[in-house]
Parts: sequence; C-alpha cells; structure tokens
Amino acid sequence: MSGQALRIAGYASVFGRPDKGGDVVLKGAFAGATAPLPLLWQHKQDEPIGFVESLAEDGRGLRITARIVAEGRGSEAAALVKAGAIDGLSFGYRVKAASPTRNGRRLERLELVEVSLVTFPMQGEARVLGWQEEQTDAGSEI
Repeated sequence: MSGQALRIAGYASVFGRPDKGGDVVLKGAFAGATAPLPLLWQHKQDEPIGFVESLAEDGRGLRITARIVAEGRGSEAAALVKAGAIDGLSFGYRVKAASPTRNGRRLERLELVEVSLVTFPMQGEARVLGWQEEQTDAGSEI
C-alpha cells in the first residue's frame, strides 16, 4: 500500500518575539536539541502525525523540516496543510533556564520534547512556510 507523505518546513519558534503568554524565546535556547522528534497534532501525545527530520537555530528562530505520514490523522493533517486551512507550529518543552520579565519569562535554555501542527500557535510567527508531497511505499522493513 502506498500514499502521499507530506514534508513541511517552517519555524517552530521565532526568537525575541513575545508569545501570547508573554514568554520570549532567546537565541541559543534550543542548543543541544536534536532530531528526530515526534510531530504531534495539536500537542496531543496520543495523536502523532509524523516526525521532525531536522532542526536548527538560525538568525530568525528554530527552523524545522518534518514529515507528515500518509495514514490516519496524518492524512487529515496533510490535507489541511495543502488546503491552507492550518499552518501553525508550536513546540512542547521543559524549561532548563529562564528569567522573569514584567509580562512573562525570557526562556534561555529549553529541552525540546515535541513539535506540533496547531490551529492557533502561541507565537503568531511560528508557521509552516512550505510543503512538498512525497510518494511513500508502506511496507514492512526489518
């Protein structure tokens, strides 16, 4: 059986911009983060839709490339991305170092746990910037 996987690229976080809760992620906060990581639907741990293939900090933020699988919720999520109905990205994390600010926190060092495709990202600029369909062969590899 084969289907259409979808590869997406975008920013899971943008540095120096406050999110809706007042937190600001600083450059270097994701130092040490590595792929692969789970790609979840709306931060739901029981709804994985793929995986993060690569991630890197650049001058703007945390840029990711991820693959949405062609089965189950992944198929639905891919269709929504292709239709332009959903393009938000977000991330799950544990705080390793932060300092308080008047309106939130400066997030200085984070443990990245997952990235999610979301309807309403906490950080408005955390978005899918592009996508590409890929043919996959669903089979058993050992």
